[in-house]
Amino acid sequence: MHFSMHISTITPDWSAPPNVKAFVTTRHGGVSAGPYQSLNLGDHVGDAVQDVAENRRRLSSLLPAAPRWLRQVHGVKVCHADNACGDDTADAVLARQADVVCAIMTADCLPVLLTDRAGSVVAVAHAGWRGLCDGVLEACVASMQAAPAELIAWLGPAIGPAHFEVGPEVREAFLHHSAEAAMAFRPGKADRWMADIFLLARQRLSAAGVPATAISGGDLCTVSDADRFFSYRRDGITGRMASLIWRESADSAG
Repeated sequence: MHFSMHISTITPDWSAPPNVKAFVTTRHGGVSAGPYQSLNLGDHVGDAVQDVAENRRRLSSLLPAAPRWLRQVHGVKVCHADNACGDDTADAVLARQADVVCAIMTADCLPVLLTDRAGSVVAVAHAGWRGLCDGVLEACVASMQAAPAELIAWLGPAIGPAHFEVGPEVREAFLHHSAEAAMAFRPGKADRWMADIFLLARQRLSAAGVPATAISGGDLCTVSDADRFFSYRRDGITGRMASLIWRESADSAG
């Protein structure tokens, strides 16, 4: 039971330039107990304050700087981490300066990591269905101020299509935006639908100009992998993983 001393992470399998670093935490490597075991990074879910602080300290030891945490509200605001972000209430964050760590937390919602092929700007977005439907990915792409055709994206762990049951109002909201979204829903029980949040994100990114061939990931389900991932849909009371990305400075490279 000493696995908790080692932070277990997942590195995106994507074609990011060498100076762009990114990873997603799992639930292993922290000190939290009970439903938060063990590397819960969320300070808003009922976990002991001192345990979350220790977990964040351990995480920061792997990073060039402490992450820029956000207060996520399922919206579309993008925080520019190079500057003061005001109250830091946002659902996407980007950085152009080196060693500024962008971070979002999830426990079923979709984390989307983004960079340009030149490695000049990085970003990560929190895409639950509300934010995704309202345009958080489009807002993030626009804020990066890079040619969308030069962007690459990685879809992190989220609730998979076999588990994401939604009501008809969710499907209608996406269809109202684009008829193409119908491909991401299949009939469930009664009036319910099973949604593929990964496909919905791919559609939105592609429509924003990101090449389909530049979008990877989308194969890790938080609900079905209880060993590695927290899942709000599965457990209710649970912790949060973090998805982090930054540009490495020349001094720390190599």
